[in-house]
Amino acid sequence: MTRIFAVADEVDEAIYGDKLDRLRPDLVVSCGDLPFDYLEYIVSRANVPLIYVPGNHDPGLAPADTTWSPLGAEPLPQGPLGCDSADGRVLEVLGLRIGGLGGSIRYRPGPNQYTQPQMRRRALALEFRVRLKRVRRGRRLDVLLTHAPPFGGGPPADPAHVGFAAFSRIYRMLDPAVHVHGHVHLYGRSQPERRVGNTRIINAVPSRLIEI
Repeated sequence: MTRIFAVADEVDEAIYGDKLDRLRPDLVVSCGDLPFDYLEYIVSRANVPLIYVPGNHDPGLAPADTTWSPLGAEPLPQGPLGCDSADGRVLEVLGLRIGGLGGSIRYRPGPNQYTQPQMRRRALALEFRVRLKRVRRGRRLDVLLTHAPPFGGGPPADPAHVGFAAFSRIYRMLDPAVHVHGHVHLYGRSQPERRVGNTRIINAVPSRLIEI
């Protein structure tokens, strides 16, 4: 069994106490919209891998343009130090296959925002990457890590928090055990876990312990 500590959107002040020591996670995942120094603190304190995707309030993570930099200059890191981005990638961590898709629905100018067709293309590219890997134990994906919820997972009257319809295809085609997301703020209330087919859907805001 793997203990995954998931965080998203809101800083959990208990992290600065003994919460990580008590929970003893094997892996930390971040669903985005958290300060990078907060994630760097978590990864150094927990001393376990930390995998993340960016949220719509995070800066763009594209490599900086260094074509005019002094010879031999190293590009500056674009994400939190000591953490690995899963955005648009498939990572193998502690025997788990993790696929990530960061960002939210596009509702204003800025990075890490996508239309429904754009996210559909990103999801198809992720599916292709998963299918290139050998299927293990009959499951193509263990964890789907996103910032946004699936379509219908946010407040229906709030266009900024509408989820992505493309995630439904991932449930059908890749059969993830868990979909962990953020973006939907409940401010002190915990959203109940849901299930679509074999996939558990968990809102990590501000933090959740998940056992697989």
